[in-house]
Amino acid sequence: MTGVVASVSGFATSFALVIAGLVAVGATDAEVSSGLLVLCITVGLTSIAFAWIFRMPITTAWSTPGAALLVAAGHSGANFAAAVGAFIVCGALILLSGLWPWLGRMIGSIPKPIASAMLAGILFPICLAPVTAVVQFPLLAAPILIAWLVVLKFSPRWAVPAAMLVAVIVIAISAGSEWIGYAQIAPQLSFIAPQFDPVVIVSLGVPLFIVTMAGQNVPGFVVLSTFDYTVPPRPILIGTGAASAVGAFFGGHAINLAAINAAINASPGAHPDASRRWIATVTAGVVTLTLGLGASAATALSAVSPPILIVAVAGLAVVGALITSITTSLDDPNHRTTAIATFLVTASGLTFLGIGSAFWGLVVGALFLTWLGMRRRRAPSPHSAAAGVSVAEDAPDGGVPPEPTR
Repeated sequence: MTGVVASVSGFATSFALVIAGLVAVGATDAEVSSGLLVLCITVGLTSIAFAWIFRMPITTAWSTPGAALLVAAGHSGANFAAAVGAFIVCGALILLSGLWPWLGRMIGSIPKPIASAMLAGILFPICLAPVTAVVQFPLLAAPILIAWLVVLKFSPRWAVPAAMLVAVIVIAISAGSEWIGYAQIAPQLSFIAPQFDPVVIVSLGVPLFIVTMAGQNVPGFVVLSTFDYTVPPRPILIGTGAASAVGAFFGGHAINLAAINAAINASPGAHPDASRRWIATVTAGVVTLTLGLGASAATALSAVSPPILIVAVAGLAVVGALITSITTSLDDPNHRTTAIATFLVTASGLTFLGIGSAFWGLVVGALFLTWLGMRRRRAPSPHSAAAGVSVAEDAPDGGVPPEPTR
């Protein structure tokens, strides 16, 4: 039952974000359905395989921050074939991280304020969508938001699935029987011939690799280690990277080691005996494969819905991630200016030289970190030292100086 809950809640809380992301980068309805289906297939099969082989609750998931990145990058106007090329490059880089550990360590060495601020900048515009939706379509969006708030008070884990359920009902009622005509009896995989555009690879593929590694794979290993599972990183990265690259040909953006679902399946709630918890992950994999059969219906509902409504549900799904990323990025007072600069550039949505804001956010963050890190701390004057106060110039990152010591 733990595996069923983990799979259903994971699917319900983020499939709208995947749909919105694929649509944003130019996918047709058939390609969106194919992308969602292949993600369910690759996630289900890798979860089953890893759990069965290693006898540990090693759960995989699609890249939720990666889907958010697609939504944020949608304004670039890249065609979906070029986006698929970027997906393949992302999968290849994940695979290389397993073959050459130095690549994975390099991603892990990205300062936390920069990585978290970039993710916050990606999520911020998406989290504004519920507000926009309520203004534009109050009769449709208000019930979704109210359902989310009510359930959030009593059972936060189920707040987004409740909002998604209400959204499905609202869209189905408003569309009548129209949406049924969009759905096929069974979902089908659609092969997409990739285009390898260097600009799209730098703008989309590289940031997708970074947010997937830093935002999902690294936390995923940490979560499992907290439950005393020693997971070999090489086969996991090679497996998820290869599955991501293959799935990209059918519209899937990326899969990775799960964090939240892994915590559910690896917890004592799954089974008192830690050596038996892998069964929850196998179950979750089977359920995810089954949920993939609903990809066509989910895409059909999104096709007859106002686009902002789907993005609004996705925004509710990532509010928690936005809070965490903002908190983490500002945790160190010495790097708050760097974090804010990274956040602002990423959230701006700017495109320069054809490259999107996520990449430029990383560049600006690195420049700020390097420049401000070169400043020498000015020795405090005798007066300030006697008073136990640090002046503003003593803050290494130009941020707020620490509170006076008394």
